[in-house]
Amino acid sequence: MQDYLTKQFGLENKVAIVTGASRGLGQAMAIALGEAGAKVVAVGSRIESVTATIEILKSKNVECLALGCDQGKGDEINAVVETVISTYGQIDILINNAGTIKRSPAHEFSDEDWNEVINVNLNGVFKFCREAGKHMLKQGSGKIINVASLLSFSGGITVPAYAASKGGVAQITKALANEWANSNIQVNAIAPGYFETDNTENLRKDSARFKSISDRIPAGVWGKPEDLAGAAVFLSSKASSYMNGHVMLVDGGWMAR
Repeated sequence: MQDYLTKQFGLENKVAIVTGASRGLGQAMAIALGEAGAKVVAVGSRIESVTATIEILKSKNVECLALGCDQGKGDEINAVVETVISTYGQIDILINNAGTIKRSPAHEFSDEDWNEVINVNLNGVFKFCREAGKHMLKQGSGKIINVASLLSFSGGITVPAYAASKGGVAQITKALANEWANSNIQVNAIAPGYFETDNTENLRKDSARFKSISDRIPAGVWGKPEDLAGAAVFLSSKASSYMNGHVMLVDGGWMAR
């Protein structure tokens, strides 16, 4: 049984890029991939921002590399991909987790905030997929996991740009899966529910909103970053090789209610 699990879920000799790896969901997924055997490239908005993640990975004897990238700038995305190729010669896994959120009533939502969220969450995700995908197509294999959201399915409140961007992430995932599945590249997404992260801190501080959200979660609790570890490893591994274009909910049952 152990040999079977290792063959199906092990990530030995794989090179994984994880964006938004400085903390929260990205850090948890980077650590999980490292523990499963992958070499991990931890990408943050600044190289210094992933110091804590790198220290954790090194403490677990994971081979790793820290890189900085402003996901709103295509040239920096290109530089990350080229650095990984020049360092390791391959890209086997890309987890597109980096993102941003702006909250405001829709009638007051500024063009500046709209453009920033769409540029980072949607344009940046596509550009990372495109640049990493070029190398995956050459090597004949690859796994891309985009981080979508519950708001890929519903509209949310006071987050119109975020909802639009995450709806787009789900559709990019499906579009690329259609193109690349027959090249042995699996493109899927994870849609987290309500998790205890920096992005939801204000929601959790609002006692009324916190209660209304918590009451709807069948599991009765908000997710913790480590609750994404299993999904990330599964979608990065051989075990998911016949999954293409799927948006996997990890939401404590929210969407089933």
